[in-house]
Amino acid sequence: MPKHSVPLKSATPEAWVTPILEDFDTFLQDHANCERKASALAMSMVIKQPDREHIIPTMIAIAREELLHFEQVYGVMRRRGLKLVKDEPDPYVNALLADIRHGRDERFLDRLLTFSLVECRGAERFGILCQALTDPELARFYRALWGAEVRHGDQFVAMALEYFAPDVVYDRLHHLAEREAEIVRTLPWRPSLH
Repeated sequence: MPKHSVPLKSATPEAWVTPILEDFDTFLQDHANCERKASALAMSMVIKQPDREHIIPTMIAIAREELLHFEQVYGVMRRRGLKLVKDEPDPYVNALLADIRHGRDERFLDRLLTFSLVECRGAERFGILCQALTDPELARFYRALWGAEVRHGDQFVAMALEYFAPDVVYDRLHHLAEREAEIVRTLPWRPSLH
């Protein structure tokens, strides 16, 4: 399958993982919430765009996979005696969503491309995390999640290309990727994915 996503405009420093390793339980709780929200966002695209038939099978598949990831993270949490926590606003995602344009087509395109960037950033960070984890089972788990995030990042752009010309898609994607890099540079590190 050809690669549709674009490289991130900034790299997460490897030291990003330090607060996560220092408070892995809090990270797991945040990660569970991220997976649950990703599943819900994919299904919201199906609900809000029922006439965009090309996206529906892929969105359903992504929603199911993200829900499976939520179940898997919750399983890790339960083995560690952790409970789910109330969702807190995600400053990274909220900052990205603030740049989504109005207008039916513009909003549709921007949401797909923003979700691609979120998945690509998640993939990058899971890659850092799986290298830093000393527990082999957890490292394998996050390596598998890395692969899923890479695939999802491509799928969101591929769906955009079903409806918009490549120059429209990639001009906007590069713009949003620059903005995503600015957002990442300004956010403090904490025991969370974003």
